[in-house]
Amino acid sequence: MKFKLKKKDKNSNARLGEITTSHGKIQTPIFMPVGTNGSVKGIHQHELINDTKADIILSNTYHMYLRPGLDIIKEAGGIHKFIGWDLPILTDSGGYQVYSLSNNRKISEKGVEFRSHIDGSKHFFTPEYAIDIQRTIGADIIMAFDECTPYPCDYEYAKKSMHMTHRWLKRCCDRFDNTESTYNYEQTFFPIVQGSTFKDLRVESAEKIVSFNREGNAIGGLSVGEPHELMYEMTEIVCNIFPEDKPRYLMGVGTPINLLENIALGVDMFDCVMPTRNARNGMLFTSEGTINIKNRKWANDHNVIDSNGTSYVDSQYSRAYLRHLFSSNELLGKQIATLHNIRFYLWLMEESRKHISLGSFTEWKNKMVVKMNNRL
Repeated sequence: MKFKLKKKDKNSNARLGEITTSHGKIQTPIFMPVGTNGSVKGIHQHELINDTKADIILSNTYHMYLRPGLDIIKEAGGIHKFIGWDLPILTDSGGYQVYSLSNNRKISEKGVEFRSHIDGSKHFFTPEYAIDIQRTIGADIIMAFDECTPYPCDYEYAKKSMHMTHRWLKRCCDRFDNTESTYNYEQTFFPIVQGSTFKDLRVESAEKIVSFNREGNAIGGLSVGEPHELMYEMTEIVCNIFPEDKPRYLMGVGTPINLLENIALGVDMFDCVMPTRNARNGMLFTSEGTINIKNRKWANDHNVIDSNGTSYVDSQYSRAYLRHLFSSNELLGKQIATLHNIRFYLWLMEESRKHISLGSFTEWKNKMVVKMNNRL
């Protein structure tokens, strides 16, 4: 993987860059649609490419490991061939699922024992095995195995967990460096900063992660319930420590406003289930604010979904029609809403890149943040 820093915004820490992987180039800042099970829910792969303009997606190590299983993915020739996607893919390590399975897992220095949410069967992830699994899955960018602490979190627990994450990182790096890619292309490994919302821990973790000198760096353990201002504070602290010549990935974030504010702090990569999950519940993001398409007020509104025309669905379907589909529980409604929201997030990234290039990002961002707070 190669990263080229093209330009920095003059009034913020926003950056314009380009990541090159074996499966193509990624323009940054970028948002990665989440395909937990190798599928962005309700969307064909050709729609992701042609209609939303996605050029990288995220898949989930824990879920793909459990189902369909590593043997099937390997027989297919890796995840790209298995899901019919010839562009870049990033896999998380399963650490966040360990966090979310708090009632069904046991954490030790060696690793994490957990029970499958599918059938209750027992499994054990070590840092080494997390790397082996991601080697077999075959994503272009793979992540370190870490513990994501909850919010709020006791300081001593956060510190203990962070140090274990650092020890796990050393084991991940050793395994990654002493193994080869399963398929005929290169993989890249990103470590993850932890430390909850404690400044000194975030500084310590960021400095430790940077010392491993990997090709990119990630920030984890945020967007887990903490106030947005704390998220921004921790992100700014970490980005000021991260090297400028490597991509920065803020995991699991977030709302359109979160994306814009964190771009201003120097983040290059994002992922979140919010655009797809909210779409299935009738919540649409537009260039003028959010719409709950289930509301009665849209029943006779024959205007397009977003007058800005961020995607083809905005010119093809009206608000009234989309509300009708949701009221009738038609699957097409959720599909249209999902296409719209993903396209909107990627449009937001395109506009961010354009305004960074023009030197007008901060002014544009501030205007967009006001609009994104509107409930239409």
